[in-house]
Amino acid sequence: MSNGPWTDEENDLIVADYFAMLADDISARRYSKAEHRRALLPLLNDRSEGSVEFKHQNISAVLKGLGEDWIPGYKPAFNFQMTLVDAVARWLALNSAWLGRQPGLQPAAGLGEAAQIWIGPPPTLSNQPPPQELDQMLHIARKFDVAGRDERNRALGRAGEERVLAHERAALRTAGRDDLARKVRWVSEEDGDGAGYDIASFAPDGLPRLIEVKTTNGWERTPFHITRNELAVAEERRSEWRLFRLWNFSRDPKAFELHPPLDAHVSLTATTFQASFH
Repeated sequence: MSNGPWTDEENDLIVADYFAMLADDISARRYSKAEHRRALLPLLNDRSEGSVEFKHQNISAVLKGLGEDWIPGYKPAFNFQMTLVDAVARWLALNSAWLGRQPGLQPAAGLGEAAQIWIGPPPTLSNQPPPQELDQMLHIARKFDVAGRDERNRALGRAGEERVLAHERAALRTAGRDDLARKVRWVSEEDGDGAGYDIASFAPDGLPRLIEVKTTNGWERTPFHITRNELAVAEERRSEWRLFRLWNFSRDPKAFELHPPLDAHVSLTATTFQASFH
């Protein structure tokens, strides 16, 4: 059996096969990992079934770093080679519709009480992955500007905001505040961007909640973009403003909230600069 480095051709073959399985998995179509593996093995350089299985786990890890879906049955395995990352990037470049696909969710409207989202604790130093794993994930996210990709995906952003709108209304109805639920507004949809938040909601006691929604299909530590205006509003209205981070959106949406000041939770890095003439 071959123990040498995987070639670009081998990486391209196994990545394409992985995405074929992933498409079936996301669409809830039946597929056989064993059948895929048996069809793939003759095309590779004398690889063992175990090495193919582990490479599938490596691909899951790469996709996790890219803030993308992966096959749950292939638990992400790290310490992969960057040549595999390049192969995934090549596949995505040739299949651009993949990143632009609509989330595979039911419309938020009419979901009633089921519209509430699981809210968990935000990422902290105490619950972060091992350093080497985290470094690989963040390196990939920076190299491929995952935060910028999610920010530019208007369909994803809009779907996330709609989902949070339904969540807020359902939570208020559950708390017996139908009066407040009726007053929740989708500000970015009704008034346009620029307010520094997307949804004007309320806590059950009637206090305002100004919610900026950031959505990703990726894991909870996927980086995100935030504007200067959003940061300014967060600072000006600290007691009311909330960042609602919605993650794992296309599969099973989960969320956490960050309260100002944001730099107590995240590292803020300038990614663009304003150029003024002397």
